Amino acid sequence: MSGYREASFSDRLKAANEAKKKALENFKAQRPDDPDVVARQEARKAIHEAREIREAERRAARAEEAARKAAEEKALEAARWAKEAADKEAEEERQKAARDARYAARKAAKAQKRK
Repeated sequence: MSGYREASFSDRLKAANEAKKKALENFKAQRPDDPDVVARQEARKAIHEAREIREAERRAARAEEAARKAAEEKALEAARWAKEAADKEAEEERQKAARDARYAARKAAKAQKRK
């Protein structure tokens, strides 16, 4: 009984070439006007077109979402700036009122000393 003989590189290369030739012959054997071939091509074309439409819709949706997020961020930034400005103005008013109160107290104390 002989042992297992592993295929050499040239044997594997020859088998691959034969498989390629057979696949090419099968492809060439199909007639382009064969209804099955035409139907498969039309189905592939329809699938391809549907895929392109879905991709375009996804791109549009992503662009719309990005624009919406940018608008939201801009609105939030504007609101934050407005709040900061209002807080700063309120703080300045508070400081002015405190300064005026100290000034009035100083004036009252001076007036009290003069009497």
